[in-house]
Amino acid sequence: MARLNGKVAVITGGARGMGAAHARRFVEEGASVVITDVLKDEGEALAAELGARARFLAHDVTDAVGWHQVVTLAEETFGPVAILVNNAGVGQVRPLLDMTETEYRRVVDINQLGVFLGMKAVIPSMRRLGGGSIVNVSSTSGLVGSPAGAAYSASKFGVRGLTKSVAVEFAAEGIRVNSVHPGVIVTPMTDEYGFTGDHPAIRATPMRRPAQPEEVTALVLYLASDESSFSTGAEFVVDGGQTAL
Repeated sequence: MARLNGKVAVITGGARGMGAAHARRFVEEGASVVITDVLKDEGEALAAELGARARFLAHDVTDAVGWHQVVTLAEETFGPVAILVNNAGVGQVRPLLDMTETEYRRVVDINQLGVFLGMKAVIPSMRRLGGGSIVNVSSTSGLVGSPAGAAYSASKFGVRGLTKSVAVEFAAEGIRVNSVHPGVIVTPMTDEYGFTGDHPAIRATPMRRPAQPEEVTALVLYLASDESSFSTGAEFVVDGGQTAL
């Protein structure tokens, strides 16, 4: 049987990269998926590719009103939301003394506030269903510091803390909340910041390579499914051994 058969999922930042890989696999495993992103053309193309069990909605995760539109679309089209993957995020490499307040706030708003707003919007739907699974995509930068990464690390550590607090709050209601901490993954965002070839972060990875998005998807799928029914409030690392050093 498909591992997500009949479940309704919302995936943010789903137009490309890891989010698109999650969406494709979720549909293959029987889920109906609402994909959200600010990248309208790419998101619409992916939803068309995935067919009748996928919809796309252009959405900025920092927009609380927009979050309610996402949930309404999911419920009216497919039913109550059983899975939320807070995947949307932005990177930033900027020395602290060169960083402006506006730059700092942008990263924290998208990476951390967006997760808070998403959980707040979706949990009432999960309550109506009687439970659900939330997967918050953090980073290895949410476990250890990173050079010139103050805003990014702060936002990803924040996601880790949010995850644990909300997991404890809603555990008795059957709503599980876990965080995923990828290392270097081959995506357009990591390409943009030069995490390719002989980059120090790849040299510092014991497996000596970046991961493909599908390698993260395998973990996200497990956490979204009922197979992880006793896992909540935990962080799951997929980094080729980077944080084991």
